[in-house]
This record gives sequence, C-alpha cells and structure tokens, in this order.
Amino acid sequence: MISFGMAVAGRMTGRVFEPVDPRGRTFYAELRPISDDHVPEALAVSGLDRDLLVREGRDPAEAMREAAGWIREASGNGSPVLAAYPLSYDWMWMYWYFMRFTGASPFGHSRCIDLKTLYAAKAGVPIGWATKRQMPAHLRSGRPHTHHALDDAVEQAELLQNLMAFTPPG
Repeated sequence: MISFGMAVAGRMTGRVFEPVDPRGRTFYAELRPISDDHVPEALAVSGLDRDLLVREGRDPAEAMREAAGWIREASGNGSPVLAAYPLSYDWMWMYWYFMRFTGASPFGHSRCIDLKTLYAAKAGVPIGWATKRQMPAHLRSGRPHTHHALDDAVEQAELLQNLMAFTPPG
C-alpha cells in the first residue's frame, strides 16, 4: 500500500444515518514502500512516483498510528465502520497495515460494510449486477473516479450516503 485516504460519511444515531459533508473531515497519507515488490501497472493507476515515495513517503508505522488516532477522534463515542467499494480490496490492506504497524485495527476485526453488497441487497439484484455502471445515476457520486486515495474516499462516502437513503421503487 502506498497511499490511503479516509473521509467521514456520517453517523448512525439509533437507527438513523445522519450524513455529513465528507470533505469536512478527511485523512490522507502517502507511505514509504515496505518492500521492493510492486506491480508497475497498479502503480501507474495511482499516478504516484514510487522512487519519490521511497525517499519521501511517510513511515508506515507513524502514518497508521496517526490514522488510528484520527479515526478515534472522528468517531467520538461511536464505533467506526470502514465502508468501501469493493470492501474486500481496501479491507485487506487497511486491516493488515493497522495490525502490522499498530497492533490493532480501529475497526475491530469486522466493523466494515461493502457498498457493492449494500446496493445488491437494497436493490434486490444479484451481486454480479451491483456494478457502479448499473446503479441508477442518482446513487453514484458525481465526482470523477481519479484513483487518488482521498478523492476516492470522498466519492465512496457520497455513495454510502446515497445508498443509506435509497429505497428501491416498489
């Protein structure tokens, strides 16, 4: 993992989801790589310069400790939940990095929600049909998917907000 971004989408108050502006509370870090192994094609998608990150990227332990503190502060008395599309990809990296560099995950071992599955369940469609392209336009974020970790976090926070308010017709 060379970068990650997080944005607060909202809070659950009882059974009610209260959205907040996801640009209002964010966290972003670019990390120094922990290995020489990497996939050049995947790196190219991020637009980041690996050689620059080797020299100037943040120490992963420091960044993950700071991120865990940010999550604790942002969640206050609530329980933070990691939401992502697709969750399986983001969860494996975030959980591993938190465990490896801080010894614990601020999301526990399972406080997470997959936005793809949330849409499939609410819309009553098979998981294979729960792609962003097949979702109604009003559910998707209007932001471009840039593959910059913070941009993507805000985009996904908006998708979560829209899905939480979504009631399918019929």
